[in-house]
Amino acid sequence: MEKRIILFLVLSMAVIVLYPYLLEKMGVAKRPVTASSAPVAKKKDSDKAAPAPALPQPAQTAAQVPPPAKASATIPAQGLVAEREQEVTVETDLVKVTLSNRGGVIKRWELKRYLNTDPKQPQPIQLVPADEKGVSLIPPLTVEVLDARLQERMAKGLYAVAGRDLSLSEGQPTGEIGFSYVDPETGAQVTKRLTFHHGSYLVDLAVETSGVSSSTTLSLGTNFGIHQWEEGFVGFIGPATHIADKLDKATPEKEDLRPGSMKWAAMQDKYFLAAAIPTDAVPHIGVVRKEGERLVSVGLRTPAATGTVLSRYRLFVGPKEYDTLAALKIELEETIDFGWFIYGSWSFVRAVAKPLFYAVRYLHDLTHNYGVAIIIVTIGIKLLLAPLAYKSYKSMKDMAAVQPELMALQKKYADDRERLNKELIKLYKDKKVNPVGGCLPMFFQIPIFVALFNILYMTIELRQAPFMLWVKDLSVQDPYYVLPILMGATMFIQQKIQPTTMDPKQAQIMLLLPVFLTFLFVTFPAGLVLYWLTNNVLTITQQVVTDRYLLPKAPAPATAPAAK
Repeated sequence: MEKRIILFLVLSMAVIVLYPYLLEKMGVAKRPVTASSAPVAKKKDSDKAAPAPALPQPAQTAAQVPPPAKASATIPAQGLVAEREQEVTVETDLVKVTLSNRGGVIKRWELKRYLNTDPKQPQPIQLVPADEKGVSLIPPLTVEVLDARLQERMAKGLYAVAGRDLSLSEGQPTGEIGFSYVDPETGAQVTKRLTFHHGSYLVDLAVETSGVSSSTTLSLGTNFGIHQWEEGFVGFIGPATHIADKLDKATPEKEDLRPGSMKWAAMQDKYFLAAAIPTDAVPHIGVVRKEGERLVSVGLRTPAATGTVLSRYRLFVGPKEYDTLAALKIELEETIDFGWFIYGSWSFVRAVAKPLFYAVRYLHDLTHNYGVAIIIVTIGIKLLLAPLAYKSYKSMKDMAAVQPELMALQKKYADDRERLNKELIKLYKDKKVNPVGGCLPMFFQIPIFVALFNILYMTIELRQAPFMLWVKDLSVQDPYYVLPILMGATMFIQQKIQPTTMDPKQAQIMLLLPVFLTFLFVTFPAGLVLYWLTNNVLTITQQVVTDRYLLPKAPAPATAPAAK
């Protein structure tokens, strides 16, 4: 029976490690297609800025859509001529954005409250990637048209600028920057207006085109919103679209057009996100494009129309904070991957992960330490599963007690498998033992383990969250391997003290399992190893208490009468 437990654990770990690579190699199935809700920047108690206004649903008509701030202040395209390249900087309490009038695009987008992992000189997270050597990337807010020559002029031309550098605060909560361009050959015009808000990662965007005969595409740019292309066990890096109540995270081989009722299109990595959210009745088609190795883009295409076309959007560029995204009520929080395990189990694991996430976050608010919160959650889980653990341990003790009879039957009916199975069933029934009873806690433990793995690995709340002493970041591996070694030691002790039905040679071989799992856990987030270490310590304590105080003592063997 212990063989089954060990096999179950090993296979579970193998699935966690190997499953995503098997899917990638086999080209099987996309990530789960689900619908969900969305967050906006999580504000600390010190932030008194009012929350961003609710987003209108895409199905609303233009008359129902509230215009962005100062929408009436249109930018006159004609008569404005830019003679040189210039940059405009907008700074709020959350972001610092640099825009360029060459193409009217975003050059830099820094998140002031999130720093990179450089230990010597941490800098604010930068979400606009720099051009790589020999590779020119599409800048965010590029307007694409089908005419290649016009496209090049619009992308490289100098736009007239309306507005100047902005530093927003509670006293000046909003500010607008505009760019306008008139093509000298065709007379085609394009105007972009961006309205920034203090205390919010949302930006209102209006794009107006005139004299363009083809469809136009507002591109979020190459890899905009992707700070680090960090592929791991879970999570998804690249484009995502929410169309017709379905979330699609697939990356096409070249270009993929996605028609339908568009809720948003986004680029994301594990912790950060850039999304374009239509807020008008203009139909949009999602354009997802693979531009090279680890180079992707996403855009929103509007159909060709005569005259002037005005499209309104909201841009969300910031961290994947659950509360922030959920507050938008457009299911943008579903970009946080709570639910990976094995194919078809996403909903089940998510159902476990979300309550765990809320519990860990609530306990962090009380203790101000995510490591302590994980320990308390582990204790709670252990108490919840204590009755099952007791039954499991009792079942293992009962199985150990009937081990001599079991081995005798195996020896007696070694050549008759059918008779052996019948005799074993009869033995289990007569002795009232359950050969799989010891697996129950493990059955419930695996989904919790996977859900907690997803939380620790994917949620930005635990990014760079310290525990104590040398553990400065619970979302990455222990730099000195102390927690994995302690975990392996506790697993070894746990194996030594639990009842076994194996013969001594098999038991010695299975003692290698803690060594294998120690090497496996070395690369896991320190928070996850802390959970497993705490769970092992509690299991050892529970086994000792159960064995000494809860289980009935075996009667002492009768002694032979003394000879007279």
